[in-house]
Amino acid sequence: MPRINSPEELEKVRQEILSRRDPSKPCISICAGAGCLASGAGEVIAAFKAEIEKQGLTTEVNTKGTGCPGFCERGPVLVIYPEEICYLQVKPEDVPEIVSQTIKEKKVVDRLLYADPTTGEKATHESDIPFYKNQERNILGSNIKIDPKSIEDYLAIDGYSALSKVLFLMTSEQVLEEVKKSNLRGRGGGGFPAGRKWEGSRNAPDPIKYVIVNADEGDPGAFMDRALLEGNPHSILEGLIIGAYTIGSHEGYVYVRQEYPLAVENVNIAIRQAEEYGFLGRNILGSGFDFTVKVHQGAGAFVCGESTALMTALEGRAGEPRPKYVRSNIVGLWGKPTVLNNVETWANVPLIINKGADWFTQFGTEGSKGTKIFSLVGKITNTGLVEVSMGITLKDIIYKIGGGIPGGKRFKAVQTGGPSGGCIPEELLDLPVGFDELTKAGSMMGSGGMIVMDEDTCMVDVARYFLNFLIDESCGKCTPCREGMRQMLKILNNIAEGKGREGDIELLEELAEVAVDASLCALGKSAPNPLLSTLRYFRDEYEAHIKEKRCPALSCKELIAYHIDPDKCQACMICLKQCPAEAVIGGKNRIHVIDQEKCTKCGTCFEVCPPRFGAVQKISGEPVPAPIPEDARTIVRKSKEK
Repeated sequence: MPRINSPEELEKVRQEILSRRDPSKPCISICAGAGCLASGAGEVIAAFKAEIEKQGLTTEVNTKGTGCPGFCERGPVLVIYPEEICYLQVKPEDVPEIVSQTIKEKKVVDRLLYADPTTGEKATHESDIPFYKNQERNILGSNIKIDPKSIEDYLAIDGYSALSKVLFLMTSEQVLEEVKKSNLRGRGGGGFPAGRKWEGSRNAPDPIKYVIVNADEGDPGAFMDRALLEGNPHSILEGLIIGAYTIGSHEGYVYVRQEYPLAVENVNIAIRQAEEYGFLGRNILGSGFDFTVKVHQGAGAFVCGESTALMTALEGRAGEPRPKYVRSNIVGLWGKPTVLNNVETWANVPLIINKGADWFTQFGTEGSKGTKIFSLVGKITNTGLVEVSMGITLKDIIYKIGGGIPGGKRFKAVQTGGPSGGCIPEELLDLPVGFDELTKAGSMMGSGGMIVMDEDTCMVDVARYFLNFLIDESCGKCTPCREGMRQMLKILNNIAEGKGREGDIELLEELAEVAVDASLCALGKSAPNPLLSTLRYFRDEYEAHIKEKRCPALSCKELIAYHIDPDKCQACMICLKQCPAEAVIGGKNRIHVIDQEKCTKCGTCFEVCPPRFGAVQKISGEPVPAPIPEDARTIVRKSKEK
């Protein structure tokens, strides 16, 4: 492909690409994101190519692997254009029927459609599925339409038109004002206004400046950045180039987790293609502007998601944060002005330039504009990525999009903002999702993790989990973070094991306050959030653990026991055979009992007992001794004699 040297040439290339594409020609778009690939999407794509060739349809049908459309719970997902028929959980053996029925006969394969779990009503089109129709997919919407390895697919949907507009129709001042007017706030955690950050670097006197894509996504359960980098890498590159032009930078970096091999592969392909077409390198599109991008793979340290630690790692040193006496947009990478934004923030920039700040600000609240992508995981019916307008309530996300809590369980809390976020209880489900609103509730937006919890979740255990994660990820540079978190976890472990004492809660609050006030970086300052939010909304659970030695959620191992109700036991021997500790005593036609001395409280007996019997019960504290039938008593005595 010859290098493009002007806006006119870019438009000519775009029209040539579109002229070769027949919009009425069937196109099978199959999600080839990491989640669907793990569910067998690679085999489905291969099966389609083989079947289409077998049926002599190679020139009549297009097949492409695309980015993640978000409905990970039902992958592999595919959409057939132009009808936009959506099939879920497709297997290779379904392929011949899809080709024969849908492609050739224009008939729908009913069993592969989405079915409402309550009414059984089927949805033929992607836009009819509740998971999708309640979203506002400004950024994610293109993922299922393009092959991330094809720059032509990106150009066909007006890719790089925002860059052309910026370079030839706008001054850098005008670009900055448009971004400021949009009130785009960083999607990576802090929510700092992107325009103000850019302005600081632009006004800094040093002529050497850098721009960085922060793709070091380390939150448990979060995969928003990965999905964008895998599915539409050119949109991030385009935003990055626009940002570089605005502040006067000529060198940029994509800092991406080493655990994201597909994202690394796709962004490297995108960079090579952009260089070949003239969107990167010297004299971009003939404008005289030079800019290059390099990919840096991080070693997996969670703390490197913090801006100064990330820059330290880019410099070739240990990824440790440094004091922010001066912001990194003034003194950043190698001591130079540096703009660092996360993947989603950069992906918003081309949309703002092409559609205008007024279009962007129609979405969201007064203080939080645009849309936000969340990874919706945990005890939720529809797991996946969701993109919603800021200001939507937590209830709408969890119930209208997420489909509610499975198994008829009750909602208990939702944790937002990753390990440094907080837990929001049921009484705040009507809370609008926005930077300021979540912060006031004791949580944060973070990068967009959203973990849903049901009634079986112990909030003391939740605080323990996140503190344990953050202890492993702390760089250890400052005492309040390194030692404070260890002491908090030690106290929480004692509480969960029934060893809690009066005054523990107050001591936890005191330690948390010191960590918030005195830690060096945002990791330490926000690490107590899960603890503080659970204390704020679920203090009674802590008190039950300490004062009554009871776990209300029946989750903490040391505070529960398993007991077989003799009136319900059918002597089916399922629990006896499955118990790994051989703690279940009984036999054929003999009511079973659990030897509490042998029981490891693994819960296997509880899980395998048929629901129609419900004989195995999980109870708080030690089980009430049940009368043991004579034959069972003999077994117990003999067992103890051995």
